[in-house]
Amino acid sequence: MVCRLKCVREPTTRLAGVALALEFAGTVRHDGHGGLTDDLATPEGFTAWAGLRADEPLRRRAVELRWAVRSLFAHAAQAHERMDTPHLMEFERALEIVNEAAARVPRAAQLEWDGQPRLRYLDSADDGDRLLATLATAAIEFLASGARADLRACPAPRCVRYFVKAHPRQEWCKPSCGNRARVSRHYHRGRDA
Repeated sequence: MVCRLKCVREPTTRLAGVALALEFAGTVRHDGHGGLTDDLATPEGFTAWAGLRADEPLRRRAVELRWAVRSLFAHAAQAHERMDTPHLMEFERALEIVNEAAARVPRAAQLEWDGQPRLRYLDSADDGDRLLATLATAAIEFLASGARADLRACPAPRCVRYFVKAHPRQEWCKPSCGNRARVSRHYHRGRDA
């Protein structure tokens, strides 16, 4: 998996921020057996996803932030009852967690001049706080942007993913979800007849 710290050290574009926010929220998905798979469930899983070795308190903070982001996505997408609904937070608590994570890394602009002027941002945060602040900021920038209007909760059976609608006819997060939805409709039509 790509190291998220690269995104921390380099300014992110709007599209990179949207992708990062969706990828972070997507660390929970259906496991294919009626449950959920959580990529951040273990320190090893967190390390594989983030590219950053983490202690248990940082991993727990990342999981809490992820559920806060998913809660805000569910609110924005007006997602109805889904498999992940029992894990979602109250709206105000989710806002508080995301805003607190983003605020943990205050940064200051510094001008460096080695032949050419160059802007650099400095902060005193550790890599864990910086990662969480970057993830929270990506979610905030996405939810506050016009792209939020295209955020959708995939309506396919058992899917708990979110996606940004890229085409007027797009209904699912990926083609396999569309296939699963069509198969489910066909099964229920035949069964109800």
